[in-house]
Amino acid sequence: MPPTLASLVNHSALKLTVRAGEDHLDVPVRWAHVSELADPVPYMEGGELLLITALKLDAEDREAMRRYVRRLVGAGVVGLGFAVGVNYDETPEPLVEACAQEGLPLLEVPRRTPFLAISKAVSAAIAADQYRAVTAGFAAQRELTKQALGAGPEGVLGALAAQVDGWAALYDASGAVVAAAPEWAGRRAARLTAEVERLRERPAPASCVVGGPDHEDRVELHSLGTGRRPRAALAVGTAAALGTAERYAVHSAIALLTLTTERSRSLHAAEQRVGTAVLRMLLAGEPDHARAVAGDLYGALLDAPFRMIVAESASGPAGEHLGELAETVESAAARAGEAVLVVPEGERLVVLAADEGAAVAACTAYAVARETERARPEQGRADEDDLVVGLSAPTGPTAASAAYKQAEQALSVARRRGRVFVEHEQLAAGSVLPLLADDAVKAFADGLLRALHEHDATGRGDLVASLRAWLSRHGQWDAAAADLGVHRHTLRYRMRRVEEILGRSLDDPDVRMELWLALKATAAE
Repeated sequence: MPPTLASLVNHSALKLTVRAGEDHLDVPVRWAHVSELADPVPYMEGGELLLITALKLDAEDREAMRRYVRRLVGAGVVGLGFAVGVNYDETPEPLVEACAQEGLPLLEVPRRTPFLAISKAVSAAIAADQYRAVTAGFAAQRELTKQALGAGPEGVLGALAAQVDGWAALYDASGAVVAAAPEWAGRRAARLTAEVERLRERPAPASCVVGGPDHEDRVELHSLGTGRRPRAALAVGTAAALGTAERYAVHSAIALLTLTTERSRSLHAAEQRVGTAVLRMLLAGEPDHARAVAGDLYGALLDAPFRMIVAESASGPAGEHLGELAETVESAAARAGEAVLVVPEGERLVVLAADEGAAVAACTAYAVARETERARPEQGRADEDDLVVGLSAPTGPTAASAAYKQAEQALSVARRRGRVFVEHEQLAAGSVLPLLADDAVKAFADGLLRALHEHDATGRGDLVASLRAWLSRHGQWDAAAADLGVHRHTLRYRMRRVEEILGRSLDDPDVRMELWLALKATAAE
């Protein structure tokens, strides 16, 4: 602990006597300062023991002493030492009364005790306190390092919580709590995920303080990682502000956890290279080779139905969203104990994850959140093309290539519809008609049917309506003619005119298909 007025009074060599402020002797002393100025306040920083002889003061003037002491208290002076036997044989009563009234401790200094002795005592006590803090810090660093090597991040958190007499928690890249010490602290840490997310948006290293005197505890949040975007965060909760020794322990924990994070990133990069090889073998139709390479790392993933996810970006900011998506999927899989294969491919991200698993659910939730954010009026349409995600149907190793194509198809539809996320099963279960809303399809339909519309505009017949009725009845003349209310010979004549105008035969099934889709596309406008 730093020196206090009480420790100076109890110092046997100083022989100090308390004349006022006995109830405030436990205040820490930052320094001992000598000043005979009538107004030393401009030179005070707060926390000082001011030593005077009243050389330039009228210590017998009660009003002057009240103003003098009041200004000292306002400047943060924690104590006043008055030397007797120099200018005054005894401590003046007006000064004693003023100090008692303001609650400022007044220490009487005997003539045989020089001010230098008091300054040396304060300096020695401060140095001893700093030495104790550094020593305790080194001891904490050794213990934290031992725990990091033996028990990993959980051991570091346990040792840190003991050092600061509080609690500690570790957050992963998605802002979720992955470890806490003591165990009960996990619930407290989980309530800070919003603050952790705001911290992670700042470049590393970053820190902030949450809570304070009016809260259940004071929590410091620190980002972990060396990249522009932190990959993890540390929370340290205590009842009061950290001291020097506790600060050493926190800094040591940050360094050790950052090293653990960076080492994990290196291992992750190596795993990612293996995952890339596994994916390429699956897409090349070599599931047996892929399984052999996957081994224990991804083998379990290939033994059960999985989904293929393809995410893509088309603008600069989306690169960050791809990274966030990868971190979200990996963190969810890690918490659930699932294997997940994540392969970055330039502006594209390919993910192979267990069907109905946590990774797929996290991907869906992330994409839905992005779509909701995009839909907000204040967001405008600036990020419209930043991220699209396609999800395949459940499949196995032998059909991985087909699943990849499904995910690409879903992604393409998402891009055309201005969506963030589309699942291939939604397309298979729906109708083809919504796809006809594409501008390119409409342009094709308008071009194909333009000559027929121009003919009908002259009032020489209704070829478009006749063609629609004939196609809807699969070329049955009587049924189509009945729908139109005309004779079948009239309908036959109109269909020959359609062939003449278009220069195409209605006997060709491809022609009939194209005309039907064109009619549907124009009808949807």
